[in-house]
Amino acid sequence: MAEGKGTKSNIVAENRKARFHYEIVDTLEAGMVLTGTEVKSLREGRATIAESYATEEGGEIWLINSFVPEYLQANRFNHAPKRRRKLLVHKKQLNRLAGAVQRDGMTLVPLKIYFNESGMAKLELAVAKGKNAPDKRETIKERDWNRQKQRVMKEAGRD
Repeated sequence: MAEGKGTKSNIVAENRKARFHYEIVDTLEAGMVLTGTEVKSLREGRATIAESYATEEGGEIWLINSFVPEYLQANRFNHAPKRRRKLLVHKKQLNRLAGAVQRDGMTLVPLKIYFNESGMAKLELAVAKGKNAPDKRETIKERDWNRQKQRVMKEAGRD
């Protein structure tokens, strides 16, 4: 769905545990309503979205519990680090996301914040379903098996 994914060089914050705790069903790119000091703080690469989530309230999508630290040079004109941030999505996308959350019990999980090619701050948002303990154990087994395969292939290549 999201065409303009961020590259490694312009990723500001990444939720690395999201793919472990959730089964990602769909992703989309959303804009963010930010203040000037928040953008400057993001450009410094100091944001955390590991504990955050998105929710639909009053026909809008909000990012909750994300941490963008204060910009030190801003003095008294700074923003609140844990404020709720409005996400910008099309009405059709909003209806689909709200339906998935209400109907199927899905969760809206932020995956990463990045700056796109035109310098706009974007959020990659995922519609996800929570994994239970056996699914998480299976993920760990699969990851360990892939690491072992890579080691064996590397060893075989040296001989």
